[in-house]
Amino acid sequence: MEQNKKNGARPAGRSRRPSVFAAEERYEREASVREDLLEGKNAVWEALCAGRQLDKLFFAAGSAPSLGRIIDRARKQGVPTQECDRRKLDRMSATGAHQGVIAVASAARYASLRDILALAQSRGERPLVVLCDGITDPHNLGAIIRSAEVAGAHGVVIPRRRSAGLNAACAKAAAGALEHLPVARVSNLAAALAELKENGLFLFAADMAGGSMYQADLTGPAAIVIGSEGEGLSRLVRESCDAVISIPQRGRIPSLNASNAAAVLLFEALRQRGAE
Repeated sequence: MEQNKKNGARPAGRSRRPSVFAAEERYEREASVREDLLEGKNAVWEALCAGRQLDKLFFAAGSAPSLGRIIDRARKQGVPTQECDRRKLDRMSATGAHQGVIAVASAARYASLRDILALAQSRGERPLVVLCDGITDPHNLGAIIRSAEVAGAHGVVIPRRRSAGLNAACAKAAAGALEHLPVARVSNLAAALAELKENGLFLFAADMAGGSMYQADLTGPAAIVIGSEGEGLSRLVRESCDAVISIPQRGRIPSLNASNAAAVLLFEALRQRGAE
């Protein structure tokens, strides 16, 4: 969450695009040292046929006719696809023989909302869930997952679109938390919020326009929604929440980054719930 002081809106004249491009460039630079890339038609096709969970599929512009069955199957299996310049694939490729298609494999299997709620029930605890609205940097997502696990949350929820996935960079930042904490990927974040609300969770949107977290009751079944860097929470997600809370600040800079904000809110919830 970028804790902006004006209702979560980015400052006038400031564009979100440079930060997104920076994250993508770092993602590409790290590709050669990651082990989560599948390159070439056969490798990607067999992974899809085997039901391997993939975070994303990149294919070269103009190659859709020759990669049609791969792209169609990926989309049917809910894998986000992106058409891009072949030079981008060249930069990502570790083999130099990507044949116009590269898939990013998940570092861990995705869970479901039901799995997250079941974990809380199995522990005899009131659910505590974190939802990420547009966290595109895998390092930020991994840090949120790490904080959530350490604070005793029961799961993290991310959208299928406009979000980092469980790739190797995310797994590294999570520092082993993916082995213990379920992460659900959903098609529609607002629908996921509605489902959690139906299961008795109170939904807190994190934004500087809200009341202090010290005045919020985080002891009951709760979900904390963290917005993206720069833009904060999307309108529909914000409107789906029951309350808006903020982190009190005394310094001069306007915000915490998303992973730091998530950690502060999670450990306030842990404090309220009687952590020793």
